[in-house]
Amino acid sequence: MSNSASFVRLFVGLILTVTGAHSSCPVELSPSRVVVRYGDSVSVNCSTSETHFDGIGWESPLGGRNTEKVNHLTWTVKNLTHWDISPFCFITPSPNSTFSMCFKSAEVVLYSFPENIDILTNHSADSMEENKEYGFTCVIKDVAPANSVTVRWYKGDTLTSEETFDVPQKGPANLSSVYKLNSTRRDNGVSVRCEAHMDLGPEGPKLNVSSQEINVTVFYGPDLFCSVLNTVEGDTFDLCNATGNPTPTLTWWKDGHPKNMSVPLSREDTGQLVVKAMGFSSVTKEIQISVQYGPELSCPITYTAIENTFDKPNCTAVGFPIPIMQWFKDGEEVVLPQTLTRNDAGQYTVIASSSSLVNATVDIIIQYAPSQILELEDSEVEIGLNVSLKCSSMGNPRSNYTWIYFEVANVMEENVDGVSLLHIHNATASNMGDYICKAWNERGAVTKTVKVTVKGAEQECPIEITPQRMVIPYKGRSETAVCKPTPIGANNGADIKWQDVWGKISAKEWRADTNVDWDPRPACTAKFRGLPPCKKDLSFTLYKTPDSVSILPVHNLSSLVEGEELQLRCDVIRVAPAQNVTVRWYHGNDTVEPLINGSMRLMDCVPKNDTNCDIGEHRNPLSVSSTISVRLDRKHNRAEFRCEALLDLGHNGLKLSPEVSNPVNVTVHYKPVINTTKLPNTVPVITGYHEELVCEAEGHPPPKIQWLYSPDKAPRVSNGMLIVTEAGFYTCNATNDVDSAFHVVEVILKVDHLPLIAGFVAIAVIAISIIFLFIFSIYYKNTRMRHYNLKNPKLSTHNGNVAHNGWDTQLPMTKLS
Repeated sequence: MSNSASFVRLFVGLILTVTGAHSSCPVELSPSRVVVRYGDSVSVNCSTSETHFDGIGWESPLGGRNTEKVNHLTWTVKNLTHWDISPFCFITPSPNSTFSMCFKSAEVVLYSFPENIDILTNHSADSMEENKEYGFTCVIKDVAPANSVTVRWYKGDTLTSEETFDVPQKGPANLSSVYKLNSTRRDNGVSVRCEAHMDLGPEGPKLNVSSQEINVTVFYGPDLFCSVLNTVEGDTFDLCNATGNPTPTLTWWKDGHPKNMSVPLSREDTGQLVVKAMGFSSVTKEIQISVQYGPELSCPITYTAIENTFDKPNCTAVGFPIPIMQWFKDGEEVVLPQTLTRNDAGQYTVIASSSSLVNATVDIIIQYAPSQILELEDSEVEIGLNVSLKCSSMGNPRSNYTWIYFEVANVMEENVDGVSLLHIHNATASNMGDYICKAWNERGAVTKTVKVTVKGAEQECPIEITPQRMVIPYKGRSETAVCKPTPIGANNGADIKWQDVWGKISAKEWRADTNVDWDPRPACTAKFRGLPPCKKDLSFTLYKTPDSVSILPVHNLSSLVEGEELQLRCDVIRVAPAQNVTVRWYHGNDTVEPLINGSMRLMDCVPKNDTNCDIGEHRNPLSVSSTISVRLDRKHNRAEFRCEALLDLGHNGLKLSPEVSNPVNVTVHYKPVINTTKLPNTVPVITGYHEELVCEAEGHPPPKIQWLYSPDKAPRVSNGMLIVTEAGFYTCNATNDVDSAFHVVEVILKVDHLPLIAGFVAIAVIAISIIFLFIFSIYYKNTRMRHYNLKNPKLSTHNGNVAHNGWDTQLPMTKLS
């Protein structure tokens, strides 16, 4: 821009800084907010409907425009690359303008969005191990504005998490979002991807881009499941199976040598077999095999007993010779007790011996109720952050978990390896309350309650009252207030009821008795799952207009004098609620601004230990009064004072007409004031003439007028006027019962010079007339009468080339002097 344009920018900036930009600035921007891709062109039109102004202009580091006397001016940048730009249009007033110099700013949002985003890992996605945590990082480069970007993570087609960014800079930024995956075998084969979304508001586009998908392979196992069977020589069995990824393979060993399990078993196979499962890892298990050809042993493979009951497994052995049975656990012979406890659970080997041995393995499972819950404690979390609750209890069968809490959308339950986790994402006030974890199985249950506190949040009772405020006239038609849970509380077992100050309880609606319910203080109380009892109050007002409004003086009105204070009292009889009454005072049609405005008070109330004179403590009809003090002046004389009582029921209340009192008339006495416009300080009198002096005075009571002057003067009084012919000082004195006032007039005697002046003027006129007539006669004689002297004429030759004033004559002429 030129030097003049720079000066204009500096001047405009200074003026706008001092004066400020007003919301009434007479310029319009179209559009007022614009969203532009980095490097694209942008334009904003500034227009005004004003006719009196010096010009409009644009102030901006790019595309600024000098002041021009036009009705619209466009700010344009063909290639916008300035990230932090805020152009403003300003208008300068002319001398006839009705506005001050002001401006309006255009909001310019410059953005950039990548075509591709990357997803990175710190591991190999095709070789993940079960029950380990892996990280995925979504990288978004050169994006702006960063705080409009949301990153969403998907596992398959399921949205698992999303993240927004709080980046204050307006220029491009590189963003990254990390997703943590606790791998399980169920995640094998799923795909992980991230998406970046940008929302620039209604004026801008909604952009999104997705990363490539990463397929996850989870290695786990092998899990080896084996059963021990008593078999007959010649049979074949698959004693074990294994699961895992990769698919495991099984090998069998007998006495340190490979065993082909597809070959039928023989008596030599009796004894220990070793099975080895090879997959992601290897698992080895020993199996006791009995090939019966002698005794036969019958035992349950798995036996389930209830703790502390008279119960134990029953094994039978048949054969010849009669076999002898023995029980072994962990290699030691044991005797099973009649009453089993959890310590007796485990794998047992039963051996039947005769001429040969057979054995069986029995897994004894002892069922018992869940133990006390561990690792669950009270939690405190900052608002907007995440927190997790962990519930763990030992039981057999494995404990199931049930959570009882105030359910909202940002809470998720997750059960992992016998432990239940409750995840709270982006904690809000709705997450505050009690959380009960119940661990249970078919043998019993145990519970534990903890409290979650969200710092920086204030919990609200999730109920809503319709209407929120109820204003009803005394003995009017009653209305009903309904209380119900908000949408967030509707599915949390709401128990709602109404209760008033007298303990009256009703169902989900409350109805007022407009005859007696002056101060019921109705409240909707509610109990929700996981929350302490809460309530909301109904703003209820039963109102009554005054029976009457009257005004009366506090003191006697008979002798009020200007400058004194007048005290008036306005009585408002039986009105409710009295604390909502406002008293307004009027003098004629004008509002009175009193010296002292007393607050409303209860009538006939003397505060004692057992009496409360506070209006705010009462809701039933009361008689109240308000007192004012007014400094009197003469304008209050014979004027009417009145008061209005307005019952103001608030912005949601009815608009009631004020109650107006009868007027009180006031008579104010005030001292005289002489009208000096008719009686100046100095009055001239021409000799031989007279002058009339008029003295008028205003006052109440009406003042008595008296003229005072020197005894040697002889004026006369006629119809209240003083007629003077002599010079001197004359005093007008006005007196009434309040005070007196006087005004002195100086009379100056002057000589009348008018006749003398008139004589001089007449003589001057006569002299001028004579002179004029003399001059005129000479002029007329020489030029108009043409008188000539013919004495001694001499003839001369006529010259035909000479003209003699139009006449040709042969006589010589001499012009008369």
